[in-house]
Amino acid sequence: MVTVTVLVPDAHGVAALAGVRGVRVVQYDPDDLPVEAADAEVLVPGFLSADKVRLVGRLPRLRLVQLLTAGAEAWVGQLPADVMLSTCGGAHGGSTAEWAMAALLAVYRDIREFEDSRRAGRWDSHQTETLQGKRVLVVGAGDLGQQMRRKLEAFDAQVTMVANTARDGVRGVHELPELLPEHDAVVLMVPMTAATHHLVDRDFLAKLPDRAVVVNAARGPVVDTEALLAELTSGRLRAALDVTDPEPLPEGHPLWTAPGLLLTPHVAGSCTGVHERAYKVVAAQIERYIRGEKPANLVLGDY
Repeated sequence: MVTVTVLVPDAHGVAALAGVRGVRVVQYDPDDLPVEAADAEVLVPGFLSADKVRLVGRLPRLRLVQLLTAGAEAWVGQLPADVMLSTCGGAHGGSTAEWAMAALLAVYRDIREFEDSRRAGRWDSHQTETLQGKRVLVVGAGDLGQQMRRKLEAFDAQVTMVANTARDGVRGVHELPELLPEHDAVVLMVPMTAATHHLVDRDFLAKLPDRAVVVNAARGPVVDTEALLAELTSGRLRAALDVTDPEPLPEGHPLWTAPGLLLTPHVAGSCTGVHERAYKVVAAQIERYIRGEKPANLVLGDY
């Protein structure tokens, strides 16, 4: 079997790929590439490290960039035609859906308000909403969306799935205008592409019923920040964001103080076991490459 040199950004990658037959795994520093880089056919960039695109020109034998993230927007269109791009789809869906569930529960059960009352030493006993029976629209029917559906249904929510193309159990994205007024919450789990940029704009938000909840677990630019701020400021809608546009959120940005907003700093997938889950997917994709097959998570077009 031919040995393939794989560059990884950390010790987790070295450990995960050490037992894969046909792989010579080498940890690299992007600012000081090892001599083995001259033979590297596979590059595994670090998490959320778009700047690593600059490495491509220094790897003459590169044939595959295997990401640790499900999102690939920073790399699409940046690679030579003979270099494949593969995502880490399947690694982070459970964690991201878990965050979205926590966000919805926090909003509906007034967890933040109760915590504020505790800090103030005030016993504020009152009735809250419940996730049970809520009509939730999940936009994105990949691994993240399917994980979200499973968790929502376990909490007795009513789930409608939406994807680019309609299929059994999934509505088409062209149906959003008629679906939005019928749902209490919308959870965004789509990749960042030209088609999803500002998918959630003023018209999208206007079609949601009063007090609906917008949850963004995708990428910041999927939502038009100014349009969302207008709805939050008026008090008509609520939101939970793990991603923002811009990101990171600069000091003084109005999202910091927007009413009705739960905000976390892009941590939906940042939890224990993330490296093990990611490198398990990475190893499977690289094994396919070594066998002469295309990675199952291969990015085609805008994906």
